Amino acid sequence: MTSYRALARLFAVLIVLALGAAPAAAFDTKAPTAILLDVGTGRVLYEKNADDPIPPASLAKLMTAAVVFDMIRKGEASKEDTFEVSEKAWREGGANSGGSTMFLPVHREVALGDLIKGLIIQSGNDAAIVIAEGLAGSVPQFAEKMNAEAKAIGLSHSHFVNPHGLPAEGQQVTMRDLAVLAEYLIKTFPAEYPLFSEESFRFNGITQKNRNPLLALGADGLKTGHTAASGYGLVASATKDGRRIVLAMSGMTSAEERAREAKRLMDFGLQDFEEVTLVKAGEPLGAAEVAGGAARTVALVARQDLAVLVPRGSLSGVTRQIVGNGPIPAPVAKGQRAGWALFTRGDETLREVPLFAAESVSRANVFSRIAGTIADQFAPAPASVPAPLSD
Repeated sequence: MTSYRALARLFAVLIVLALGAAPAAAFDTKAPTAILLDVGTGRVLYEKNADDPIPPASLAKLMTAAVVFDMIRKGEASKEDTFEVSEKAWREGGANSGGSTMFLPVHREVALGDLIKGLIIQSGNDAAIVIAEGLAGSVPQFAEKMNAEAKAIGLSHSHFVNPHGLPAEGQQVTMRDLAVLAEYLIKTFPAEYPLFSEESFRFNGITQKNRNPLLALGADGLKTGHTAASGYGLVASATKDGRRIVLAMSGMTSAEERAREAKRLMDFGLQDFEEVTLVKAGEPLGAAEVAGGAARTVALVARQDLAVLVPRGSLSGVTRQIVGNGPIPAPVAKGQRAGWALFTRGDETLREVPLFAAESVSRANVFSRIAGTIADQFAPAPASVPAPLSD
């Protein structure tokens, strides 16, 4: 399976190379550890101690959900499967445990579809245990599945011991890993992802609300978590104008601080950055001279779009200049390398984009070539003039 962390880092490097060292917008958070990703580009918009290991609390249930969704996709499980609520699940995750619970009755047969909702919406520890026992036989065996899935996704600094995230020796995650996991869930399981935005779920006569405070403030998932050791944490995602961001943060001192800092980080990611298309594939950007051709010039186009995500206003002073690789001897083949688009700021070249002939140009007949040669003696030398990006 492709490492989503590796892809994220690769895209981040490409964006930095594309624009040079554009200054980042000023931002900080009270969260001891946090990260903010732009999903479309993979660019890290903000990070703070994002690789510090911490106890996951209920954020571990994102990994539990990933394992369950993957097993359903592979046909190894079905939402119609039913599992019995064991005494272990009832005692350790039920109403008397003091933690978040789905209020599952002991020895009751419950459908996996309901358990998934209880896991995601109600953050039920009892639901997590029943899922683990039902799908793997025991909590330790399910934890092995969690770690295998985490390795396949690319979570290289996380280790899971149980499916609910309650304190356990050796269990840890990082905010970077959780952001990669959230992106994986969103992209890989689009039909299941809406569960993370459901505001409530009723089971066994009890209605409980989703604990994610950002759902009412513009986010569309994913999960909150809290233990004394980890503090208050959150993983969330939101969209605006076709862009999606993912944020992960932990270590806040209260639910109120978590909601406030998460909202600030979400707004920063959605409002303080803009996506700019520098080049559109196939759009004529200029022309290169052709020597001895049936046409005097050939249009220049790029093969791929070049869109970059940057802090608002950071492209001020950047210009685009088209340089033809000519005169090019005819014949010219469609798709032949024929020039560059240069993006510069002052005397600094930020990016060179190769351009190609938009169409073929055949050789001219002998009389046309003679006439063209005479005309070239009197034609002024072509000039390449930089143009602001706003044009």
